[in-house]
Amino acid sequence: MSEFHGPGGPVPHIPDDMTTAQFMLDYHHECKPISADSQANPWVIDDATGKSAGFAEVCFGSLYRATYIDAVGWRFVTAISLTPYLVEDDVVGIFSPNHIDYPVMVWGTHRLGAIITAANPAYTADELEHQLSATKAKLLFVHPWSYSVAVQAARSAGLSADRIVLLEVLGETTSIDGPHVTLNQLVAEGLAAPQSFVERKLKPGEGRTKLAFLSFSSGTTGRPKAVCIPHYAPIANVLQMAHLANSATCPPHERKWRPGDVALAVLPFYHIYGLVVLMHFLIFYGESLLVVPKFEFLSILKSIERYRVAFCPGAAPLSAELTHQLAQVLPQVHIGQGYGMTETSTTISFPQIEQKICLPGSAGRLLPDVIARVVKTDGSLAGPGEPGHLVVKSPSNALRYLNNEEATKETFDDGWVATGDEVYITESADVFVVDRIKELLKVKGFQVAPAELEGHLFNHPDVSDVCVVGLPDDYNGELPLAFVVPSVAAAERIKADAAEAARIREALMKHVADAKVHYKRLAGGVEFVDVIPKNPSGKLLRRVLRDRAKEMKEQGKLSLVPKAKL
Repeated sequence: MSEFHGPGGPVPHIPDDMTTAQFMLDYHHECKPISADSQANPWVIDDATGKSAGFAEVCFGSLYRATYIDAVGWRFVTAISLTPYLVEDDVVGIFSPNHIDYPVMVWGTHRLGAIITAANPAYTADELEHQLSATKAKLLFVHPWSYSVAVQAARSAGLSADRIVLLEVLGETTSIDGPHVTLNQLVAEGLAAPQSFVERKLKPGEGRTKLAFLSFSSGTTGRPKAVCIPHYAPIANVLQMAHLANSATCPPHERKWRPGDVALAVLPFYHIYGLVVLMHFLIFYGESLLVVPKFEFLSILKSIERYRVAFCPGAAPLSAELTHQLAQVLPQVHIGQGYGMTETSTTISFPQIEQKICLPGSAGRLLPDVIARVVKTDGSLAGPGEPGHLVVKSPSNALRYLNNEEATKETFDDGWVATGDEVYITESADVFVVDRIKELLKVKGFQVAPAELEGHLFNHPDVSDVCVVGLPDDYNGELPLAFVVPSVAAAERIKADAAEAARIREALMKHVADAKVHYKRLAGGVEFVDVIPKNPSGKLLRRVLRDRAKEMKEQGKLSLVPKAKL
């Protein structure tokens, strides 16, 4: 058997008797740089106003918010009564773009022993309702920008309006009427309450099973599912990354991660990358997060200059060609990639620590304490340089999918996670992603399940059969493209009027855009075919159409030409 081990291990002691809040706020680990313990540097900075919060504000807000909910009860604006609100292992939702109070919401919830499920603020009401219902959320933190969708979804999920807590937007006035309390009011009332709450200490080993997050992922197939992530997993991943960062031998000013630097936090905190790598690892390592709620290109450039941002993370894959081009334009910048997924919470590989311009095309090097197997089609294990299905074991791996035994069996096996990606790994443990075995598409770093889009398109009267594939794109990674067999009626209209084909394409794209979050839209277009290729058992031969899409793109035969973006 051939296994690949991340070099540089083992990682020093990973505590399994504490929550993420206790780890981040109350505990010092030997992997944490001494300078990161300084309370002089802010932890989070609001991009729009420059307001910052450091250890004291984040810790204070987390502690006293928890004190108020648990010990005093929830004071509804209607002031009818004081009602005990959350109990241990209840689920709390967050429906918000990035906000400087995100750590307060997460770690305050964890102080209580409750669980966080964070949702994409661009979700439609149906998408949010699915997440709230699947997790049985008892409370929802909502950004005012997302209020109308949140109320509609909460109502459908059986969550009353008085269980919605509003965030306050710095520099803006919130003018929403209703039985809602704001997070700031919650903290203030908590400060005024008797300090009777005693935070529970976890038993040895309990952190390995007690849930911290229910983060949503499509896994290898199907509709998004809740991934059960225990407290131990993100703590382990933070220490794996910190241990690697500490192994750098170059002078401090040349290192990739440095306490005191400012990091751009535009990647969303609801996404596992933003949640674990940015909000946990970078803060742990002493970097300040410049919190940006929305990506606007010119504004981002100004913010990078204004706040002297030193670290700009991204989520979409960077090809070898783009790496070379970027290195030519920005010769002083460090460039590298990592690899991970929600089910591995989070990173499996990280940029090569000794390289300024990391190996072009590589997805980084395996982290310490990560074990990888590359499984060939015949079930045997591949050696260095041989492609196969990547299966990994890491202390950061999640446990299972929530209430989905079938999907769990497909992905989780005795501590191992089947990634669904075809890779090869070199003798130096550098990972190269070759292809996606699983059906999921990766659009700007987000997972898109073709089956979800196909199911929605089947509801359109002009669709008889459909298959959605990923169209390779240098900027986005992939773009969803739908191969559609028109219904009999639609085919007759197209035959009678050639212009009808364009009208049907636009209607199908709008059908998806009206119901799905932006990255799930058919940005690759709609192509009409006579038949969807399938095997004898009826399974879609998706790879056949993926190859056809690539060929059509190369030949310039696609009906919709994806526009290049800066």
